[in-house]
Amino acid sequence: MTSQSLLTPTTLRRASLDAVLGFAWDAEAFTSSDVIDSTGLTRSTAIDVVDELVRRGLLAELPNARAAGDYRKGRPARRFAFRSDAACVVGLDAGRAHLTATVADLRGEGLSVRHLDVAPEEDSAEARRRDAARVVDEALAAAGRGRSAVAALCVGVPAPVDRAGASPPHRDDFWRRMNPDFAGLFGAWAPLVRVENDASLAAVAERAVGAAVGYDDFVTLLAGDRLGAGVWVDGRLLRGAHGGAAEMVAFDHVAGVEGAWGLGYRAAALAREALAAGAVPAGSALRRLAHARIDGKAVLTLAAGGDEAALAIARQVGETLAVVAGVLGSFFDSRRIIVSGAVAEGAGPVIEAARAALPRELDLPVPEVVASTLGADIVSLGAVHAAIETAREGALDLPAFAGS
Repeated sequence: MTSQSLLTPTTLRRASLDAVLGFAWDAEAFTSSDVIDSTGLTRSTAIDVVDELVRRGLLAELPNARAAGDYRKGRPARRFAFRSDAACVVGLDAGRAHLTATVADLRGEGLSVRHLDVAPEEDSAEARRRDAARVVDEALAAAGRGRSAVAALCVGVPAPVDRAGASPPHRDDFWRRMNPDFAGLFGAWAPLVRVENDASLAAVAERAVGAAVGYDDFVTLLAGDRLGAGVWVDGRLLRGAHGGAAEMVAFDHVAGVEGAWGLGYRAAALAREALAAGAVPAGSALRRLAHARIDGKAVLTLAAGGDEAALAIARQVGETLAVVAGVLGSFFDSRRIIVSGAVAEGAGPVIEAARAALPRELDLPVPEVVASTLGADIVSLGAVHAAIETAREGALDLPAFAGS
């Protein structure tokens, strides 16, 4: 059988639909001539495919050039636009203690965000499934959308996730408690469901709209309480056989790190140790923090504001970050290491110290260490963009867009 025999009318038609929809998804208002220039289709095929996508509800026909005030001699061209409101997507960050659901249109324009705090010790599979379903439904209600409007949904979890959306066994089954078959839970009603590691979704967000735009080789480091890494090499997200690529437990065995504790956790621990030892100067704002308020964000905020005791702690954490970045840079030959999540806002002094120490940690060209600007909701944002990727791949097969 030759490859030519595979080019049946059905496959050719599908390829044409995929090409035009892919062009339209990223375009502003366009004409059939624009489609032809972008896809190389013949005029008759381009017009026919555009009309079909209008019938399917994925494109809308706009007023023609003359009606829109863009007058030209001759017959005015028909104009079209992608219908980003034809459906919505949901991105869910299912963290251990905080759940965030974001509803967006098919181009990622946010429609609503809902947060839910949960007790981290109450992480049974049943409770997590209930809480996850609740926050998603609340976000949909706030957006004025129902479940039937969802084209794709993506969940981020603090666990390795394989290509099927499942997590492997763990010592106390922690990973499967974090991911209690979310693929099955949401697959009961959402047509397209994707489950990913949370740091991997942070990397998706950075590459879509953050510090990794235009980068094919980078690592996104979620570094609050625990370290998590989303790794891109040669333009592809790494997963591994069980979703465990770049699993941070390896740092248990690395001198100078000794564990997968995050930058925020380390800053808070060092602050408590210094206070307990009486090593914090009387003039430091650290001494005025109540014990319950000593967390990574508070310590790093003080460091960013110039508090000398907090700065000393930040520099010490930066030395650890340099070792982490050196190991990741050695393994993956990254161009950038992006410190992401809530801790990124005050991570400037930590990153400055890491940059100074990093050249001692590897022989390859040193990756640039930068702070993310995407904030604490980065995993939910990444889940939105991953859901859009999934919707783009599968929209033509959804019953909602089957056409007449």
